[in-house]
Amino acid sequence: MKLDILAFGAHPDDIELSCAGTLAKEIKNGKKVGIIDLTSGELGSRGSAEIRDQEAAVAAKIIGVEIRENLKFRDGFFKNDETHQLKIIKKIRQYQPEIVLCNAIDDRHIDHGKGSKLVSDACFLSGLLRIETTHLGEKQTHWRPKQIYHYIQWKDLQPDFVVDISGFMKIKEKAVLAYGSQFYQNSDKNQPETPISNLNFLESVTYRAKDLGRLIGVDHAEGFNVERYPAVDSLFDLK
Repeated sequence: MKLDILAFGAHPDDIELSCAGTLAKEIKNGKKVGIIDLTSGELGSRGSAEIRDQEAAVAAKIIGVEIRENLKFRDGFFKNDETHQLKIIKKIRQYQPEIVLCNAIDDRHIDHGKGSKLVSDACFLSGLLRIETTHLGEKQTHWRPKQIYHYIQWKDLQPDFVVDISGFMKIKEKAVLAYGSQFYQNSDKNQPETPISNLNFLESVTYRAKDLGRLIGVDHAEGFNVERYPAVDSLFDLK
């Protein structure tokens, strides 16, 4: 199956928090989208890997993606090395996305920046003819995505561009709330407190989207960073 967009996240919920609105909008526009989680977030203080996997499956249905897979890398301890790169290369070649989305370039959680560089490096290496990989016993064709974009996460990084997600914020919020083990719930007072379990963090998902939307004159938006200059055919392509 060829995908238009393949979104990678170091942990289940990274994508929902950061770019679910953009993915839902592109799916509405007819694009085929997939999600690959690098880990199950098993080091998280709340819930469990099994619960996170179940929540991720629910969120995937809410967004409407074609596929969602988990590479089962070690949460907190995966490396940007040949072994991990090859596993991602195989997925890139399997789905041949035009666009890859990945973690923030720099962020509070060490897996985010690390995962960002790992996926970016794998995208480059995936285009090299002399790196040979197989899928289901058949040799894969080399493939390099046309664009790699990094979604914004915990830190308020200055976006290089923003996507208008007005009309898709409800889907984003519902996908985030699918992770009931991780985020604020009125009945979870016996669970340990984490930086993302309080009401302020949950509300920040909406008010950040509102603020980015405000800056471009729309209701809601999501921000991204680029690895190379974006190009347009005309000044009138810019909104």
